Formats: sequence, C-alpha cells, structure tokens
Amino acid sequence: MKEITVEELKKKIDQEEPFLLLDVREPFEAHISNIDTYSTLIPLDDLGGRIQELDETQEIVIMCRSGNRSGKACEMLEENGFSNVANLKGGINEWASKIDPTLPQY
Repeated sequence: MKEITVEELKKKIDQEEPFLLLDVREPFEAHISNIDTYSTLIPLDDLGGRIQELDETQEIVIMCRSGNRSGKACEMLEENGFSNVANLKGGINEWASKIDPTLPQY
C-alpha cells in the first residue's frame, strides 16, 4: 500500500495538484478536526456501498484519525480496481501535530 506523509500532502495542496482527499472518518470526527474544505467525507462503513461515487482514474489520498481506517479503505479501493490511492500516514492527528497545530487532536 502506498503512503503519503502530511508534508507531501501539504505540498500537493499548496501546489494545487488535482487529487481527491477522501476522509473515511465518521461525521462527528470531521466536525472535531478537519483539513479545511479539501476533503470528501465517506465513512469507512459506507465506502463499500459508495465506491461508484469515486473516479478510479483520479489520484485519491485517504485519511482518517491515525491511518488505520484509511489503510483499510486503501485496500478496499485497490481490491475494486483503483490503482492510484495513498494512505495519509498518521492521519489528521499527524497533520495537526506537524502542519496545523491549531487543530484539535483526539
């Protein structure tokens, strides 16, 4: 499984590279801490039934709180023919720790 660091994600955002940031946390978690307006929220438990909403040709970076659920989501997408997916290493908590310390960690 491919991983991307928070520093690499920040660079993608700053350079306005085209990609989808897929947030697989629960809605209440997204309200606690989020990466601006860049992400699309599809909770991991809903992802299997909503895969058709995603473009398998698009680069997809998947995030959660710490990287565990997003890793499972990466595997699920890869099993369904998606080849350009990456897990955000350390998740939103790593982002809050290294990129935006104003965000709460939970």
